[in-house]
Amino acid sequence: MSDLQPANRTFNVLFLCTGNSARSILAESILSKDGAGRFHAFSAGSQPKGAVQPLALKVLQSFDYPIDGFRSKSWEEFATADAPVMDFVFTVCDNAAGEACPVWPGQPMTAHWGIEDPAGVEGTDLQKEAAFVTAFRHLKNRITAFSSLPVASLDKASLRAKLTEIGQSEGSTSARNSAA
Repeated sequence: MSDLQPANRTFNVLFLCTGNSARSILAESILSKDGAGRFHAFSAGSQPKGAVQPLALKVLQSFDYPIDGFRSKSWEEFATADAPVMDFVFTVCDNAAGEACPVWPGQPMTAHWGIEDPAGVEGTDLQKEAAFVTAFRHLKNRITAFSSLPVASLDKASLRAKLTEIGQSEGSTSARNSAA
């Protein structure tokens, strides 16, 4: 996207979820590893839980993704004048997508990539862990599609369409809700 500047630039990406304890943490870790050098990943929540879900960390570690330094934090940290300027902001839960977000410095591209909340699954420990693995898989697929885009060479309209399309891929709560 010509407005996003040179192709060799590192883009800042913020993943939002209400609690910033599971999905947004998974996404931050995945993009940190898979997009290293091209993207700098962050995560936050509108109402942070204050702690990262242990199963999120367990699943990340089992797939050899980074787990150090993650914390549940408010999206207000990224709406201040001294915060990193975001190029992209993705909501990964339906609640966060419906909330009034702060005004982000730099007017980043936004998209909704909603998936089911693995932390909301009840059942055996195995069923709960399976929900986190499913969330990981859906987020990894979206992030792989996103990170393979020629971001610097796409115009805004094309990029926005691609980001929306990625958000409607397998596991999307948006697609499921619109089919109901």
